[in-house]
Amino acid sequence: MQFDSLEILNAERAARRAAILVTDLDDGRQRVVRETEIAADPLADLLRRHLLSGRSGLVELEGRQVFLTVQVPPVRLVVIGAVHISQALCPMAAALDLSVSVIDPRTAFATPDRFPGTTLVTQWPDEAFASSVPPLDRYCALAALTHDPKIDDPALIAALKAGCFYVGALGSRKTHARRVERLVEAGFSAHEIGRIAAPIGLDIGAVSPAEIAVSILAEIVTRQRKSATSTSGA
Repeated sequence: MQFDSLEILNAERAARRAAILVTDLDDGRQRVVRETEIAADPLADLLRRHLLSGRSGLVELEGRQVFLTVQVPPVRLVVIGAVHISQALCPMAAALDLSVSVIDPRTAFATPDRFPGTTLVTQWPDEAFASSVPPLDRYCALAALTHDPKIDDPALIAALKAGCFYVGALGSRKTHARRVERLVEAGFSAHEIGRIAAPIGLDIGAVSPAEIAVSILAEIVTRQRKSATSTSGA
């Protein structure tokens, strides 16, 4: 790999931004296309498809062999609340190669016995985001599951401000209506609040914690793929 290409890729990786390395295998020429540059690139449609899938691959362009190396930041899932749904959700998310952490100041619930192998942060969300967990960004999904506004609301506010690609909150429509009122008072617009998936998860008729967890993950994957497309200018 050419040194200048490596420098760009390392910089984009450090900033948690996607990029695609385009290598012409016939003559060895390389160039890096940053995610914000894809829409204006001559190979825009092809690059979008590869970014959407997150997979590298060999393609043929006008008789030339070109390899596309896709670099996408790993998706992080931040779960607010060490509840029963979270217990089902965390191992499922890990199976999808998501980096998962659970934030809950209630130490009686956030225990290693209940969440083996999961990163637990026993702080209030605003404290956790200020000190204990990596900053939220648009490659993060956040699921607020406690039903407690004192815990969920600060997390939702942080996720909206950070532009997380997925923000979901557990609760009935009445619960969410009251949540909307609080967020309006906090200065958020209807458009910003509309980004929250509430009630959380795809409507699959889920009842049990495991079923709700499946619906949440399905919704996260859907948003993730659509986010990749919209970011690249589709």
